[in-house]
Amino acid sequence: MTTTPSDDDFLGPVDLPIRPRRNRRTAAIRGLVRETRLSPESFIMPVFVVDGENQRIPISAMPGCHRFSVDELLVEARLAQSLGVNALALFPALSESQKDKRASESTNPDGLCQRAIREIKSSLPGMIVVTDVAMDPYSSDGHDGLVEDGQILNDETLEILACMAVSQAEAGADIVAPSDMMDGRIGYIRDALDLEGFTDVGILAYSAKYASAFYGPFREALDSAPKAGDKKTYQMDPANATEAIREVLLDVEEGADMVMVKPGLPYLDIIRRVKDAVEVPVAAYHVSGEFAMIKAAAERGWLDGEAAMFEAHIALKRAGADIILTYNAIDMAKILQS
Repeated sequence: MTTTPSDDDFLGPVDLPIRPRRNRRTAAIRGLVRETRLSPESFIMPVFVVDGENQRIPISAMPGCHRFSVDELLVEARLAQSLGVNALALFPALSESQKDKRASESTNPDGLCQRAIREIKSSLPGMIVVTDVAMDPYSSDGHDGLVEDGQILNDETLEILACMAVSQAEAGADIVAPSDMMDGRIGYIRDALDLEGFTDVGILAYSAKYASAFYGPFREALDSAPKAGDKKTYQMDPANATEAIREVLLDVEEGADMVMVKPGLPYLDIIRRVKDAVEVPVAAYHVSGEFAMIKAAAERGWLDGEAAMFEAHIALKRAGADIILTYNAIDMAKILQS
């Protein structure tokens, strides 16, 4: 039979010259030695934009997120900027009547995306506008590339993407972000931008974008799910890591100014490997499914949502992300100010 030692049994301090807990003794000391720090300046806030006015439409699968008309988006953007978040990623949500097989609306100079870019740059010139370059928001097929006989055509898609990127640059986009995962699209888009005189417009390449189950809420928000088939012939197999490095290095060679890993949390190992492999900034996308899981668990009282969200972002930063695309940019900025 064992007994619990009493205070009288304590023989005095153990001879431990190395005590890591010394660096965790107070909040001030913990702050002093903290290795990883978050800043609102490193956040890009993805936003969904719709036609109309005074529109702020809740997205059921993404609590706290909305589809905004441009006027309401400006209100949200001003709030974000006041908190130190200086970049938006635009995702237009179009009606089915505006979609066709060749994503023609994507190059309409008076289209929703182009109007939103101009309004943001006019009202908030210091706000960085990042635009999505992919066919799926505009495609009647819901795919990131041109579809013929059930096949996603790579080379035929490149011209469509290049025209889309140029149209966005003409409207005032600071950075275009090809998310399609077609082979060779970074070089093709870079050449097109340079030819039209947009040598200063940057490219943030979705270089390691996986065919993930975590995109579900996003596709609801944008109504952009494929009408047939899936995206596994162009988005990456979640089982592959070395392939991600190949994709990233190709994009850098073709002219990418920044590269991205998407999703974020399930791919922390990929973020780290990419960070070690390239000399350009690395972004990670804290995607809709990751966001929704934390929100749902917090609503049920299963975890502290604010603490969990903060920890998720610290994990992305610690893994090597210089930039984080996050739907929680405003809330995170408020946390960092407190």
